[in-house]
Amino acid sequence: MLKEFKEFALRGSVIDLAVGVVIGAAFGKIVASLVNDVIMPPLGLFFSDVKIENLYLNLSGKHYANLADAKAAGAATVNYGVFLNAVIEFLIISFAIFILVKQINRLRRPQESTTKACSFCCSSIPAKALRCPQCTSTLKE
Repeated sequence: MLKEFKEFALRGSVIDLAVGVVIGAAFGKIVASLVNDVIMPPLGLFFSDVKIENLYLNLSGKHYANLADAKAAGAATVNYGVFLNAVIEFLIISFAIFILVKQINRLRRPQESTTKACSFCCSSIPAKALRCPQCTSTLKE
């Protein structure tokens, strides 16, 4: 069982996945900082000096000055400002991944086929062959 786990863990795709997860986590932190520290403050100014991440709906019926006070008191709240931050982070990350995948696909060159079909016997032969090794027919270039 240990041998099977070692083979699994040392496979190239597992290591690539691990690297992707680590880079994705770091990228997520960068995007979270971008949203919380760069995008949301100007939006808060636009909406009358309100911190968007502090927007909430109080379900307890008592009044609290801000979300931190409501959380400290253990009040039931719907934190739609935090949700809005998460949605914006998701949109930025998904757009960045879309651009990355699009560029990788653009840079990939289509692979040329190394085989072709013989027009006489339909067998698979090397693409550069001038004569079929199965039926010995002379092929067009």
